[in-house]
Amino acid sequence: MNLYIKVENGQPINHPAFEENIIEALGEITSDWEVFVRKPIPKLDLYKKFDDPQVTYEKIDGVWTDVFHVRDMTDEEKNEVQQKVKDLWAARPNASNFTAWVFDEATCLYQPPIPVPEVGMYRWDGLTNSWIEAT
Repeated sequence: MNLYIKVENGQPINHPAFEENIIEALGEITSDWEVFVRKPIPKLDLYKKFDDPQVTYEKIDGVWTDVFHVRDMTDEEKNEVQQKVKDLWAARPNASNFTAWVFDEATCLYQPPIPVPEVGMYRWDGLTNSWIEAT
């Protein structure tokens, strides 16, 4: 299904509409309607966020499309995200078992001091700070 957007004085008006709906309403696609190509909402990286407004309609290479406005988080916003993860980690009932694990800012996750073995099923033992084969 093709989409079009109404344009007046070079600016988009309202939202895109399906070609079939425009033809049903107007009898044809009039010259004030231009092709619109819908873009999916991007998946954001960890320390990115949508700006306000998060999406606008813009003409790129002669075609109207969604443009999503994404920006890097400020240091304050980044710290808030990290603090939430740290608070949740500390509030777990078995948190004392994982005191040797280290917070990794790049992934916003806690990492074990030694990697889990690649073969087999293991659980972390906080008393010995090592992986123990799960039985």
